[in-house]
Amino acid sequence: MEGKYSQFKAMMALARASFIAILKSPSAVVFSIAFPLAFILVFGFIGQNQVLLRVGFTPQTDTQNPIYRALIHTPSLKVMQEPEDQMMADLRKGRLDGILEIDPPTHVATDRLKPYRVKILFSTASAATAPVLQGMVSNIIHRIDSTVFPHTPSVAELQVKQIPGRKYTTIDFILPGMLGFALLSAGIFGTAFVFFNLRQTLVIKRFFATPIRKGNIVLGEALARVVFQMLNAIIIIALGYFLFGFTLYHGWITVMEMLGLSFVALIVFMGFGFIISSIARNESSIPPLANIVTLPQFLLAGTFFPIDVLPNWLQPICRIMPLSFLNTALRQVAFEGASLGQVLGPLLGILIWGVVIYAITFRVFRWE
Repeated sequence: MEGKYSQFKAMMALARASFIAILKSPSAVVFSIAFPLAFILVFGFIGQNQVLLRVGFTPQTDTQNPIYRALIHTPSLKVMQEPEDQMMADLRKGRLDGILEIDPPTHVATDRLKPYRVKILFSTASAATAPVLQGMVSNIIHRIDSTVFPHTPSVAELQVKQIPGRKYTTIDFILPGMLGFALLSAGIFGTAFVFFNLRQTLVIKRFFATPIRKGNIVLGEALARVVFQMLNAIIIIALGYFLFGFTLYHGWITVMEMLGLSFVALIVFMGFGFIISSIARNESSIPPLANIVTLPQFLLAGTFFPIDVLPNWLQPICRIMPLSFLNTALRQVAFEGASLGQVLGPLLGILIWGVVIYAITFRVFRWE
């Protein structure tokens, strides 16, 4: 006589089998574990760096004083070493939050020292961070007054001056990053799924029965996606410009330059999709493979926040990502008014990635 059927054992057996199936599913592991873990790590690193302001010091600055030494050792300040004319250009473009100059004390008629004069220069582009910078400098002066010179007048007087510059808003930073990530996602996910499914459903094999050449199959599919994504890029730029005041320095010329950069980057990003479609064993393995490429760039390539806020050891890795090159070029063209000839560095970085990716693609791509 068989034992009584145990509902509990049956339930636990089903739960165990389902749990094992989840662990064997790459998509479940990536989206349930890897995604949250990656966000925690990245935003944890950002939180440790606090506020980061980029400043420069003029060549005339007196570096032999306690104010200068305190400023350069402030973790929230990043001192940029640049020629003075380059600093002024970067200040107007929003790359610098301020330029500081510290004049040494001088003797007055009463034979006593006149205090240090600390000058802060900022532009309209950095107006949002100017109060933060001024507050940092004021706190340092106050701390020196209370600890080093407690019984004398203030060791320094602070002067703040604003110069003209273009107003830099949040949309000027976010929109190029989101456009770049939209191109990255479309190029990788779209290409990978399409060519994997074309092979699995034997559509490509049926194409072989027609006179069309193999290369034209790829070009036809690629052309459709390029046209669609260029239209999508135009919509994103137009919405940003008309609804949120996104800066287009040279108007429609800037739009055409942004579309040119988007076109080159999309072709490169599609190369990742060709590789993934060739190495994926089944359709469920495509998202995890694609996210190995897209997720680090989504978080680390300057899409939502500047790379400067990340730890110093991580920044060189972030700056050589293909999406990072694209984001940098798009922002320089849109807000700073740079031409394509002036963003040859980032453009060359994208093209080098393209050469490497398509060299791998030609070796691993499968037609059947």
